[in-house]
Amino acid sequence: MDSKPDSISNLVTHKGGCHCKTIRWKVEAPKSLTAWKCNCSICTMRGNIHFIVPSNHFHLLSGQSNISSYTYGTHTAKHTFCNVCGITSFYTPRSNPDGIAVTLACVDPGTLTHVQIKSFDGVNWENSYSLTGISSCSKISS
Repeated sequence: MDSKPDSISNLVTHKGGCHCKTIRWKVEAPKSLTAWKCNCSICTMRGNIHFIVPSNHFHLLSGQSNISSYTYGTHTAKHTFCNVCGITSFYTPRSNPDGIAVTLACVDPGTLTHVQIKSFDGVNWENSYSLTGISSCSKISS
């Protein structure tokens, strides 16, 4: 099970957003997927567990004007959050700048059937990036 789709045919639409519902989105991803628990400083402080999809599988429905962004370190990751409630329901991850990381806890109930949680060692980012295959999560296979 992986958040990388095997084919377009196994995708369903999941909806979600921030706590105050100002930011709403939909994402096409499998019903059964792999999510990542990272131990980098920001994911640890947020308690973040996320899955990654190709950016064209993510569609913002509302709240564009209420999105703020934070970057640090390499400035590759774009940590977006609602400027009303402060929740990061999605962001652009350093591991997959061509994709979107969706916060698992921000997906509306009812469309996910199984989630396998894998660890990503963000403290030792380069080594974990090479070993986990996380970079493939934002690629579409034929």
